[in-house]
Amino acid sequence: MRKYFQSTVYVVFVIVTFLALAKSFMVYKNPFDVYENPLVWLALIGFVLVIVLKEVVNVMAVNRAKTLQDEKDGVVPEIKEAWYSSFLKSWTKAKDIEEEHEIVLDHNYDGIKELDNSLPPWWVYMFYATIIFGVVYLIRFHVLGADNQAVEYEKAVAEARAEVEKFKATSPNVFDIENVTLLTADADLKRGKAVFNLNCASCHLADGGGQIGPNLTDEYWILGGGIKNVFNTVYNGGRDGKGMIAWNKTLKPEDIAKVASYVLSLQGTTPDVAKAAEGEIWVQE
Repeated sequence: MRKYFQSTVYVVFVIVTFLALAKSFMVYKNPFDVYENPLVWLALIGFVLVIVLKEVVNVMAVNRAKTLQDEKDGVVPEIKEAWYSSFLKSWTKAKDIEEEHEIVLDHNYDGIKELDNSLPPWWVYMFYATIIFGVVYLIRFHVLGADNQAVEYEKAVAEARAEVEKFKATSPNVFDIENVTLLTADADLKRGKAVFNLNCASCHLADGGGQIGPNLTDEYWILGGGIKNVFNTVYNGGRDGKGMIAWNKTLKPEDIAKVASYVLSLQGTTPDVAKAAEGEIWVQE
């Protein structure tokens, strides 16, 4: 009865675990990603271990039953050398104590004799491998002039930069100081005006005449004019301690590009109350 119960539990465990693993493979996008789904790997390893242990226990039980039957029948088992002992001997050329007389050297000192042991094969093979590695390394880097680590790093950085530039060129919603351009479409300026009225008008007034912040309608700029300078000022903020805050945590880069373009569209307009000019006249290079 106990045997059947254990078998039933084992079969149920295998079926349930298999179905759970199959479900995880269908649900997760990358089920074998160790970092995203470590539990999947734990379940898979546990599943395999249970099956292997079950088979090991079965083999041990069969061998034990055979041993008991041989003892009952009076059969003397043949003593065989363990496989790991043979493996160690083959990879160390070790001699048993009874065989050490075969490798004793003729000379001795005060009765102390020396054995003529060979170097272990694994050590010899590793030594030969280092020689081969050294020759290959010499030919590759000093004869053929292959790239060293510094050159490989520089190439990897260059490739990464090229990929970034390619991504920026094919992604219209990516804005930074390098690729931002002046936007003139009505939809962009309308959006820029809405962002300006919501976030900037309290300091610069709705018409850009300036109050706490400087006048945005004249040709004087504290941190430079032009789309790149205005975008950078809005994105990173003004002067430390007394300038405008950085809006990169509040506004999206595309909205900053639009509000910067709207600010430049205010150039030359006449506000109701214009604040005195600040900064210097900025001329586009």
